[in-house]
Amino acid sequence: MPVVEKRSVLSGISVKAAMRRQVIQLPQGTSIDSCINRMIKYKINAVLVRDTQQRPAGVVSKTDIMSAFYAGIPTETTLENIMVGPLLFCYADDELESSLDTMQRNAVHRLYVLGSEADAVVGVLAYPDIVGLLYRYCRACDRGLFKARRKKQEDGFQRLKVKDVMTPSVNAHRSDENLARIIEGLTAHRFGAVLIRDAHDQPLGVVSKSDLIVAYKHGIAVDAPAGSIMSTPVHSCDARSYLAVAIQQMLIKDVQRIFVHAQNPREIAGVLSLSDAARFRSGSCRACTSSRMVVGI
Repeated sequence: MPVVEKRSVLSGISVKAAMRRQVIQLPQGTSIDSCINRMIKYKINAVLVRDTQQRPAGVVSKTDIMSAFYAGIPTETTLENIMVGPLLFCYADDELESSLDTMQRNAVHRLYVLGSEADAVVGVLAYPDIVGLLYRYCRACDRGLFKARRKKQEDGFQRLKVKDVMTPSVNAHRSDENLARIIEGLTAHRFGAVLIRDAHDQPLGVVSKSDLIVAYKHGIAVDAPAGSIMSTPVHSCDARSYLAVAIQQMLIKDVQRIFVHAQNPREIAGVLSLSDAARFRSGSCRACTSSRMVVGI
């Protein structure tokens, strides 16, 4: 009797196809202030921390720095005092599918990639890297959305839309709430950004972890109002938009999430993150799953 093994677009692909080879590393004696500078310069969400023997000792993410801000820790404090460990690793030849499962199972946003030599970190794998790979496959696929558009024809495939993937809830705060409340909200919900509303519950701006660590560096107090550091305007996409288009927008803008509106852009109905997109193992439609089905006896 024929056996059908359903595979995702990531099946059979190794970590090295998606990993980022530039790994920003800092000694554990580096100050938080210098770490923030490095994050801003390279537009990264975390740095690898090495001990005095040059071995991987931990990681410091924007979340860790945001927590230090909340706790009132001086920015002159060294990374060894706030880093988190142990690190989770994978290898370049590991299956990308299983590595993504490891990230989701452990609720982490990245894995560091080990080389053949002990303690040699040769890359980092994060959600933007995986979704970027899926997006490139979608661009190259003959049945992908972008080629179908160039041909000005629909091919009948069931294409994923933002509403199929997004998180249908929004963590929102008022512009006069202080930064401490914002940090509490982001930490409780494990979000990377929060929507800021005005007194009439209309979307006004966004406060992200990046905004918070820059405020920390510049000496802004945690009792300052959210409105004083928020980014404007609120960038959003329509819930009926194709997932591939929303991913394209996030990759171009170098953001990991985008808010989602209903028919009226003032009605924010949810948020779409790159981790949401990665769960579906697809850059555009269900064709990339069905086209990789293996039939055996």
